[in-house]
Amino acid sequence: MPTTGKPSWHKTLRTTITALTLTLATALVPQAASAQDSSIMAVSHKSPFNCGKTFYANNWTPTHNPSGSIDWQDYGGDDINGETVRATAAGTAYFYDAGSTSYGKWIEIQHSDGTRTRYAHLATMVRAAGGSLSVGQGTTIGTVGSTGGANAPHLHYEQRTSTGAMDTSPTVDGVTVSLGQKKAVTSTNACGGNPYTAEEVCGSGYSVIDSAALTGGRTYLLYNSGNGYNCVATLKTTSLGTASAVSAFLEPEGESRTTDSGSYDYYAGPVKRSAPGKCVKWGGSVGSSSYTSGFEHCD
Repeated sequence: MPTTGKPSWHKTLRTTITALTLTLATALVPQAASAQDSSIMAVSHKSPFNCGKTFYANNWTPTHNPSGSIDWQDYGGDDINGETVRATAAGTAYFYDAGSTSYGKWIEIQHSDGTRTRYAHLATMVRAAGGSLSVGQGTTIGTVGSTGGANAPHLHYEQRTSTGAMDTSPTVDGVTVSLGQKKAVTSTNACGGNPYTAEEVCGSGYSVIDSAALTGGRTYLLYNSGNGYNCVATLKTTSLGTASAVSAFLEPEGESRTTDSGSYDYYAGPVKRSAPGKCVKWGGSVGSSSYTSGFEHCD
C-alpha cells in the first residue's frame, strides 16, 4: 500500500517550475520608474541660438500650454525677435504651418533616441510647410517671430519623450529649467565649426564622391544613384555666421554651367544637375580661393 501524505516531486521538475514561476513574476512586475526615466532625454541638447547668445528660458506656470514648455525671451538689451533658430540636437526636422492660430510656423525634430523637440511661432523656416530636412546639432532651421497665437516675439520650445509626453524640466546647455523657473542661458551651439554637412545641404540620397580643399572652406561633389543627379556644395570653415563671398558650380559635359554665388553665412549651393553616364566639371570658391576640376566622374 502506498504511503499517504504530501507527494514528493522529482527534484528537476521542482527546480523547473520554480524557475518558471520566478520568470513569470519578474515579467509581471512593473519596470522601475528610474529605469524608464533614464531614457526620457538621452540626447544632449544645446541652446537653440547662435554661439555666445544669452536669452531667458522661462518655464512659467500655471497657465502655460503645454505645461513644461519653454518661452525663450529677451535678455538685457538683446532683442530675440529675428534671431536665428538652430537645432538643439541632431535628427530629422519636419516643417508645419498652423497659420494665425496655435504654433503658427513651427518645426518638430525627431531625434535618434525617439525623443522630439518643437520650435514654434517662427517668422521664417528653411523649408516650406510639409518639407523635411536632416539636421545636425546647430543646423539653422528658422528665425524667431510671433506667428500663430503669440502675443509678442519669442521662441516656444518643447522637449518631448519618445511617447510624446512633455519633459517638464528640460535641460539645454547643461542648465535644467524646471516648472516655475526663469534662467538666463548662454548658447554654446554651433561654436565648433560649420554646423552643416554637404549631405545636409544636398539632401537625402546624396553621398560625397569627391572634394577639394579651399583656403577658408571646402567644396564637395555628391551623387544620388537613385535619380542620377550630381550636387555641388561649398562649405565655409571661417567667418561662420557672417556673410562672405562663396560659390559652387556644376557643369555636365556638353551642357551649360550652373553656379550659385553670393555672400552667405555658411555655404553655397546646392547646385544640382542630372548627369547619369556623363562627365562633370565642378568646383567652387571661398573668397579669392577657388577650385575647378577637369571633366571627370564619368560613370
